[in-house]
Amino acid sequence: MAKYVGPKDRLSRREAFDIFSAGAKLTRLNVPPGVHGPKGTGGSSQYGKQLREKQKVKRIYGILEKQFRRYVDEASKSRGNTGEALLVSLERRLDNAVFRLGFAPSRPAARQIVSHRHILVNGQKVNIPSFSLKIGDVVTLDAKASNIPEVKNAFDQKDLKIPSWLERKALVGKVSSYPKREDITESVSEQDIVEFYSR
Repeated sequence: MAKYVGPKDRLSRREAFDIFSAGAKLTRLNVPPGVHGPKGTGGSSQYGKQLREKQKVKRIYGILEKQFRRYVDEASKSRGNTGEALLVSLERRLDNAVFRLGFAPSRPAARQIVSHRHILVNGQKVNIPSFSLKIGDVVTLDAKASNIPEVKNAFDQKDLKIPSWLERKALVGKVSSYPKREDITESVSEQDIVEFYSR
């Protein structure tokens, strides 16, 4: 299972967006990484904007190029809007659903919880972060994971908003419908991504 293991603040600063939910720990968000800092940023071409958008979405969901390309190819074969189909597929990932349900403070933390076999789907342990959820699937956090300090802190969040396609009661979540475009709170332009791959 491949994943990015380099410096995370650097990626957030490159996209000017708190990708890994670092909060106050993330400093200088508005300053791009690199020795030249702000001086290295100039006007971006159309290709550059599309590339940045593609990189941002990949990093938000914590996947690498080869897997992301598969999601794009699958979305292009589906009916309807290709960009929306891509985002819906990404939202249905198990690690993302664990994060959206508030079982983990960030997507990387959710990915680790899934990999460590703390998540059950319909009563069966699943340790594949990219597992795609369907309507009616029940996602349960095991009792052992509920004692992890980060998970406890995530549960204590008062302002957590569960998206409309998910339901949660205590340690149990359920997929009540497929995600819609308005359920995705991050600022992304899926059309730029589709255009990038259709060159």
